[in-house]
Amino acid sequence: MHTHIAEAVKEPDLISLEPGLLCLRFESMKIYSALGAVRHLLETGAVRPGDTLVDSSSGIYAQALALACHRYGMKCHIVGSTTVDRTLRIQLEILGATLEQVAPSTDLRLDQEARVRRIGEILRDNPSYHWMRQYHDDIHYYGYREVAAAVGADVPEGPLTLVGGVGSGASTGALASWLRAAGRDVTLVGVQPFGSVTFGAEHVADPDMIIAGIGSAIPFRNVRHELYDRVHWVNFDCALSGAVALLRTSGIFAGLSAGAAHLGALWERARDTGDRTHVFIAADTGHRYVESAYARHAEAPDIDTLKPYEITSPDELRLPWSTGAWPLDNNS
Repeated sequence: MHTHIAEAVKEPDLISLEPGLLCLRFESMKIYSALGAVRHLLETGAVRPGDTLVDSSSGIYAQALALACHRYGMKCHIVGSTTVDRTLRIQLEILGATLEQVAPSTDLRLDQEARVRRIGEILRDNPSYHWMRQYHDDIHYYGYREVAAAVGADVPEGPLTLVGGVGSGASTGALASWLRAAGRDVTLVGVQPFGSVTFGAEHVADPDMIIAGIGSAIPFRNVRHELYDRVHWVNFDCALSGAVALLRTSGIFAGLSAGAAHLGALWERARDTGDRTHVFIAADTGHRYVESAYARHAEAPDIDTLKPYEITSPDELRLPWSTGAWPLDNNS
């Protein structure tokens, strides 16, 4: 029996789609990150019950941190982007978290910079607040040790390829780190949108969008680049195709990052000459993407018609989908 809803909601489902292809499906993956980080801060005395935790979020982490604060008796303040929708705003309000949203911007870099700048102002006026620094602090790796243990126990023995969105690095990077520490042979494949600076794609813009949560327009210091063996850069249309195909073939209703990871995992599995198990991450549900993505499902190309450009240098990056072994030539 769970003592708090956060403990129940965080638990993923491991779903077998085809031989050698598994989906690690979360309702909200970042709850692991937030719970693990807040628990560590309390255990080390960095914060005390009743303190206020503050951070920036485009949506999913806001809910995760609000639930973690509710679980441990903390106050929560979120500086959010305009992607925080009405459904989440009302949840945060009832949970006792406070939310302020920065001015709308069509430029993700300006949006992220504005949120970080606002946090600086808040900390200056409220020095007792603790900034969670989800993009920069390695404490967000701790919560995924439990996920790695479950994957290690449930996935058949043998080499494993893990495919998922990079984002802050505290999901795919953490899972691979814990699995490798336990002795598992893990190939880590990161998924990125075009326009993201994390793996050098800032010079190639996606005309539709940069997929929220897996890309960055400012440097994220807790991404450990050396953990990744390969990267897939996927645009909106390809991610939508992957998400629609996932729903159509398996019934899994997940976000765009899951669609991109699904596409990458299918490609990795098709080119694998061994007996590796391929696991891709569905980090959240598809509900917040209904109008912006799923409503356009009839426009989504058939995934069987999609193929990535194999690249060796950032100069070769091109839409709609590129992939390459990491590090690329001029990133070594």
